[in-house]
Amino acid sequence: MFTLLRNAYYLSAPVVLGAVLSNRLATRLSDVDPVHWVTPVVLALVVYIIYTADRLFDVRKLGRTTPLADLTARHRFHRLHETQLWWSIIAAGLAALVLIFFLPWSVIEFGLVLGVVCAAYIAVVFSLPQRHPSLLLKEPLVAVIYTVGVWGSVWVQRPSISGTDITEGLMFMAVAFQNLLLFAVMEELEHTRQADFSLATYWGLKTSKTVLTLLTVLIVGTALTLCFIVDDRFAQRSALILGLMSLALHVIQRFPNRFVKHERYRWLGDAVFWFPALVL
Repeated sequence: MFTLLRNAYYLSAPVVLGAVLSNRLATRLSDVDPVHWVTPVVLALVVYIIYTADRLFDVRKLGRTTPLADLTARHRFHRLHETQLWWSIIAAGLAALVLIFFLPWSVIEFGLVLGVVCAAYIAVVFSLPQRHPSLLLKEPLVAVIYTVGVWGSVWVQRPSISGTDITEGLMFMAVAFQNLLLFAVMEELEHTRQADFSLATYWGLKTSKTVLTLLTVLIVGTALTLCFIVDDRFAQRSALILGLMSLALHVIQRFPNRFVKHERYRWLGDAVFWFPALVL
């Protein structure tokens, strides 16, 4: 059972499930007309493709000569199962391609644009040297792309978007960025040879932790403010959930020695995106 759970984690299952649950949260928050049922399915397939391809390219970038012992557990898994994972990406891509024909045209247009952006992002990241300054944009860019995919696929099916929708979408983006920056900080604390060049390495741990704390204050403060100024009960609950997601990440930040062991921070950090299930 543990092996199955570990492999599911390496296959980005927590991230995929979190994306689907967050998409459902965005759907209920902007409830005007039903969102097409294929939307979360295609979203799950696309998130799996992007995350798996990104890690496979990371493995290739590290080179075949890098000993397995020097790789992180996630990179070792992708190195050892590289062929099967590429075939799974092809299968997921074909399934998504078939399901696209069931989607409204607005979502297809949106998906095509976002797909081109994602492909360009992966191509550029793969082509850059390991410590290129442009890689400092990785955390904020991934947060933006992830949020646009999760929330934008709902918004393009709506005749209008409220200020509350936009505010909570931005809160979600801030949580996603907090998650990625926290992971970069924890990788630095692990002292792994394969720690990526990131904002955490550029800013340093002290500045990075300050930014993480400010993000928590901003997100929780916005959540509490929304509870007082909006009348919609679900909007209030969803705002509180986003605040709790940020607080959970802050707890990991506050006790790094406990969560850095066995990559607990990754398991629990990705699991915060399951919190929307509490209000769905």
